[in-house]
Amino acid sequence: MLLASILVYLLLTVLIGYWASRKVRTSGDFMLAGRSLPLFLSSSALFATWFGSETVFGASSEFLKGGLYAVIEDPFGAALCLVLFGLFFARKLYNMNLLTLGDFFKVRYGKRIELVAGVFIVPSYVGYIAAQLVAMGLILNVVTGMAVWQGVVASAIVVTFYTYIGGMWAISITDFVQSVIIIGGLLVLAIILSNKAGGVATVLNNVQPNTFRFLPHASGTEIITWIAAWSVLGLGSIPSQDVFQRVMSSNSVNTAVRSCFIAAGLYLTIAMLPLFISLCVRHLYPEFTQGDTQLALPSMVLAHASMPVQILFFGSLLSAIMSTTSSAILAPAAIFSENFVKPLARHRLTDKHFLAITRLAVLGFATVATVMGCLRSNIYELVGESSILSLVSLFAPMVLGLYWKHASAMGALLAMVTGIITWLIAKQFELPWPELVPALVVSMLSMIAGSLIWKDNKNLETDDKS
Repeated sequence: MLLASILVYLLLTVLIGYWASRKVRTSGDFMLAGRSLPLFLSSSALFATWFGSETVFGASSEFLKGGLYAVIEDPFGAALCLVLFGLFFARKLYNMNLLTLGDFFKVRYGKRIELVAGVFIVPSYVGYIAAQLVAMGLILNVVTGMAVWQGVVASAIVVTFYTYIGGMWAISITDFVQSVIIIGGLLVLAIILSNKAGGVATVLNNVQPNTFRFLPHASGTEIITWIAAWSVLGLGSIPSQDVFQRVMSSNSVNTAVRSCFIAAGLYLTIAMLPLFISLCVRHLYPEFTQGDTQLALPSMVLAHASMPVQILFFGSLLSAIMSTTSSAILAPAAIFSENFVKPLARHRLTDKHFLAITRLAVLGFATVATVMGCLRSNIYELVGESSILSLVSLFAPMVLGLYWKHASAMGALLAMVTGIITWLIAKQFELPWPELVPALVVSMLSMIAGSLIWKDNKNLETDDKS
């Protein structure tokens, strides 16, 4: 019954994607849904940006190990990203009428920097997509007993198919349906477990010491580490194509801004449910919190929940993960088509060609991520690494490019290269704080120094106008 329900749900998702594909006529429709999403679709799409495996599996697992202090990165950092994007980036970027984030680097710094930025944007998504596929593989492993890698492959086929045919239109419409299922499924499970445990107060009064510690101790190293945790998604996902494409798909600039704030509030609220559910599991069935805590929630539901609750829970899990995976697959494909192929094609290809190329890129990136998902299994680490790549290479050029008139192409290039090199070198040493800290500092300083030293680089300017 449970397996049949999951198969029916997957089939319905594919059918919705197929229906949405009828709206796709141009590459703009495929990448940004024709910039026509109303507030409720735009908000639900943004809410679904990260509400996937890292929130339900990864964050709940880390929460059981280290309490709130261990999940600053997600959900708190993720909500911070949406708030900051709404306050400082959505209006400016929307009014620039861009198709991809790579287009911003082209307009602000020139064609050469557009290509370099694309090189740094695209790889960050492979690990992120892999994390979502691993989560779906874990679900199918728990439900059917199939090997995780087989579940990864099966999940990749379904999500890639409806993303391939419907693009951002399919993603946005399925996101709305999936958001309703996510909220409903998690609420029902939280209420049932809370009642079984004797109420919310009983669960909260029986937690382990320091479970709700949120602030760092008065130590310089710990404070830096705490700020770094906020920054991974809070700052690292600002220069990301998936956030960009969801915001820019809105039907107006006001919708774009408002949807950021609505999604942030919704995300932070709903993301508390998996954390509370994990506390209920520890209180009622502590045996499930032993071993791989990523499997604590699904294993408990299978063992102790009724069939309707199982269907709701696994339906909400699949909804959360599929909505996140689909846009993550589309993001690098859009960058590849718009910012790699189009500049090299030099007007020799039509929009239909670019639509076909984007769809083929969807298949390519999904394939690479599927292979990675079969080789690695820690969801929280895969997601964190993907955001750090964007943070240490693209954050400084994007922020200063928007808000500092003296930002130059050479400064942007130095910031990207030195940031990523510093991060790779720092990973080889045992530092008292996360590697992203020195990498981000170096990237910022390189951006400023490079822009001040190379204000008028004639070679780059000539190349940009050619």
